[in-house]
Amino acid sequence: MTAAANVPRSSSTSAFAFAGAAAAAAPRTPPIRPEVEHALPPLEGIAPERPLPWAARLAQHEALRRLAILAVLAVLWEAVARWQNNDLLLPTFLQTARALWEGLASGELVAKTAISLTVLLKGYFAGIAGAFLLTTLAVSTRFGRDLLSTLTAMFNPLPAIALLPLALLWFGLGQGSLVFVLVHSVLWPLALNTYAGFQAVPETLRLAGRNYGLTGIRYVLQILVPAALPAILSGLKIGWAFA
Repeated sequence: MTAAANVPRSSSTSAFAFAGAAAAAAPRTPPIRPEVEHALPPLEGIAPERPLPWAARLAQHEALRRLAILAVLAVLWEAVARWQNNDLLLPTFLQTARALWEGLASGELVAKTAISLTVLLKGYFAGIAGAFLLTTLAVSTRFGRDLLSTLTAMFNPLPAIALLPLALLWFGLGQGSLVFVLVHSVLWPLALNTYAGFQAVPETLRLAGRNYGLTGIRYVLQILVPAALPAILSGLKIGWAFA
């Protein structure tokens, strides 16, 4: 009697276990909500797109905004100069524009501008050459590093206008004194930026250059200069601004 009663209980237990395993093995899918579309009421009396007024369309042009700023500055210049009533101290905007046109028409202004640019380029390229020599020496020898750090610490904080009296005494009135001041203005910021760019070159590139047998000026031109080009360009822009 006991064995007969145990047979249905074990079969029912295995049936429940099989049903539970089947339910666990079945993939569970989240409930799917029905899609509902709501019809929007039509726009009555309201335009879906409205053109901007002409003032707003003009204000979106950057060139027109800058021209408007220049026009306002010219009007203020003219008003202040007329109120000052002193052509030697502050000529009017119209007088300045007339003098500019006369200088361009006669060619005198173009010739004097060419002379000034020639002096500027002489000092600029001389400063570039000096900075390149100093940084090349600094990355090649310990003495060059000490020399560059010492000279930049001494002369970089010194403004160029402070050297102008000495330049006039040493080189006299002429292009020599101007070129000397320009070289001082360009040399130190460019040398500092270039040397910082050389120091930031990855060691992998340095090792690759040494493995190819590059040394000296070839190592600088073929490895360091291309890798440090962003820093060199930044130094060139700073030097041009100082010049």
